[in-house]
Amino acid sequence: MRVRGAIAGAAALGLLAAGAPALAAAEDDPDLARFYQQKIEWGACDLSDAPKDMRCGTVTVPLDYSAPDKGTVKLAVGRIPASTKPKGSVLVNFGGPGGPGVSGIADLAKPLGDLTDEYDVVGFDPRGVGQSSPVTCGDGEGLPEPTDDGVRAEIEYLRAAYEQCKKLSGPVLEHMGTVNVSRDMDVMRAALGDKKLTYLGFSYGTRLGAVYAAQFPKKVGRMALDGVDTLVEPLVEQGLISAEGQQTALDDFITWCTANAGCVLGDDARTARETMDKLVDGLNNKPLETADGLQFSGDDLVNSIGAALYQRAMWPYLSQALGALGSEGDPTPLLRLTGSVPAQQDQDSGQGQRVPAQSPKLAADKIPSDNETTALVTVNCADDPDRPTAAQLEAEETSGKLLKEYTEASAVFGPSRLQSVISCAGMPKGTDYIRKIHDVDTPKIVLVGTRGDPATPYRWTEETAGRLGDAAVVIDNRGEGHTGYMSSKCVHQKVNDYLMYGNVPRTGASCGADEGSDS
Repeated sequence: MRVRGAIAGAAALGLLAAGAPALAAAEDDPDLARFYQQKIEWGACDLSDAPKDMRCGTVTVPLDYSAPDKGTVKLAVGRIPASTKPKGSVLVNFGGPGGPGVSGIADLAKPLGDLTDEYDVVGFDPRGVGQSSPVTCGDGEGLPEPTDDGVRAEIEYLRAAYEQCKKLSGPVLEHMGTVNVSRDMDVMRAALGDKKLTYLGFSYGTRLGAVYAAQFPKKVGRMALDGVDTLVEPLVEQGLISAEGQQTALDDFITWCTANAGCVLGDDARTARETMDKLVDGLNNKPLETADGLQFSGDDLVNSIGAALYQRAMWPYLSQALGALGSEGDPTPLLRLTGSVPAQQDQDSGQGQRVPAQSPKLAADKIPSDNETTALVTVNCADDPDRPTAAQLEAEETSGKLLKEYTEASAVFGPSRLQSVISCAGMPKGTDYIRKIHDVDTPKIVLVGTRGDPATPYRWTEETAGRLGDAAVVIDNRGEGHTGYMSSKCVHQKVNDYLMYGNVPRTGASCGADEGSDS
């Protein structure tokens, strides 16, 4: 079994039928009244090392909002209470899609701590994620291996894998997607006792916030979206842009590393880039055998590098981890970057600032190892109505062209990004609701875009601001890394001033690259 999880976890979702969700109904809809009238019973959290005052509970939501009597899902929620009498709750989503929020607020209690001066801070595991009926496709055991490396063989594998995926996940698998999760958020808002939603969303969580604003404009209070996702670009375009962004971030890392004595990649940036490409290819052709019988491939290396590039503070650790791989053949430090093995307690790698958060706090046997990957693919496929069909991908004209474009965008990251597109092959057309979002009628929504963001490029901030219309106010963070709230004192302060006191930043407000964080 591969370290990063079997192929079924990432790819067995190609035939999912994500049911077309109905649009939002009024809070007083009699069919939904029992969900909106519930209260959360708070108790101890099933986490180790959670903040001592943190409490957890569940919120029940309909499996299918168009047929609320046909099943329910219990969503895990966690709360860190305000230090004084709260004015309400601030709901937080750390992204993904597939990132757990209950362990997330436990991990990030310190940087979120200022918000508890005014609010209870609440995280949640979205449907199908973490402790909320986690979806899984298993480890691929018992499935036939593809007969060759072609796209057609992989799609055939998806068809074989789907039944196992469906069996292991249960009915929630067919009711994923951002439109449904945003409706769940409105039920959570009511269960928390809030008339309006106060919200802080990171990365994919910004897409979730924008969809909520479109569905429930009259329920929006203060909303901040950091590391802004696209609402309009299909997965093919997203993948290409993301590969280009990650390659730019990798080039920046290599330039930094080779300028420092002792860089494992040498002292010449051009040669170092070629070395990195060869290292990925070599490990894919001949994975490294680890002491415990696992394999570490080029794809695993790509995942680890991608995780480290989320924050510049992690660059020194990435350099050390690459050194351990090169000198000792030890991939363990690289695997810590993706959460595949627990982080050392005394290792300040900057992982506490990574968004979405990945936490070892929840017992490993509580959540399937492929849950985050499976949820990510499911949601992204359900949200995109413009994906290539299985027939199109099987045609060399399409698949060959895509592989060429993705490889040109990044020889390191392109192929893995293309995999996310292929994973949707055969799935019915996704919802077009998100594509139609335009000019929301809400109070001001603060968007934070970071110029050097490897995952959500600044242009997406501008595009989404244009889609939201006059409601959008943009903070231009001229720094690096994915999102700004955890890494920039300037962004942190502006967002907190807005969420806690309603001080809306001026249009065009910016934060300098040197205004970093020591939180």
